Amino acid sequence: MFLDNYGFLMVAIIQQALLGMSLWYPLMAGQLSLASIGFYSMGGYIAAIMGTSPLFAAWRETLGPALYPVEWLIAMLASVLLGLLVGIPALRLRGIYLALATIAFVQVLNVVVLVLDVTGGAVGLFGIPQPFEKRIAYLWFFGPLLIVMLLFSWRLTRTVAGRSFMAIREDELAAQAMGISTTYEKVRAFVIGCGLAGVVGAMSAPFLNTWNARQSSFDASVACLAYVLIGGARSIWGPLLGAILLVALPEVLRPLKDARLIMNGIVLVVACIYLPQGIAGLLASLRRKASGVA
Repeated sequence: MFLDNYGFLMVAIIQQALLGMSLWYPLMAGQLSLASIGFYSMGGYIAAIMGTSPLFAAWRETLGPALYPVEWLIAMLASVLLGLLVGIPALRLRGIYLALATIAFVQVLNVVVLVLDVTGGAVGLFGIPQPFEKRIAYLWFFGPLLIVMLLFSWRLTRTVAGRSFMAIREDELAAQAMGISTTYEKVRAFVIGCGLAGVVGAMSAPFLNTWNARQSSFDASVACLAYVLIGGARSIWGPLLGAILLVALPEVLRPLKDARLIMNGIVLVVACIYLPQGIAGLLASLRRKASGVA
């Protein structure tokens, strides 16, 4: 009964956490990019088109359930390629200018999908084939991906590439003076996030059973950024902790009806003011106090 009632919410938390992680990688290199939601949308469209279009009927008949990993792979490769094309010129910008450029990129993608027949225009695509009857079963898609990405992130923070990302985040000029190719490293961090966002989109299309341009709205971009900042931008656990709080909070406050929106906003404001290092930073501080470390 619990899984029937909250299965969708549990999977949605992991899905949104993965989407937040796609923003975490550029932030690890000090880049405020909001482009992930665009690659998420593109990955979803790739899976939706391959699952519904007559052009891919032979693929569906031949591959059967194996079509899903093929969709993920194609979505990842397309996102990485487009990420390279966008990232190389865009990542010469910094701060709010980079954020504006990436928002503009997402808007351009939205206009493109709205005018194409293959994407269903403004209506979008419906009836995307679903591999599972129950939403909780989509944990078989998102759960392993989350574990792999957490292990990858943990390992990345201990490699030369990860330390280069963090050096650029702390002081780009100093990192450059130490011989780090800042443009190359920033593009690498950006592309990792693009590839992950594309795969999450391809997994999400059958999960939501419909796909349209609203999946890449400005609100969705801000929500993903909030997962990382509220959870903790300097911890690999930050996107997951942020998604747990921000996705589950509206459900927890549902008995308050319309007042839950006010409470939700108050919680966000309080978290921004009193948790500058996010939930992960708070937990780390409590752990240090408990162990007697200053």
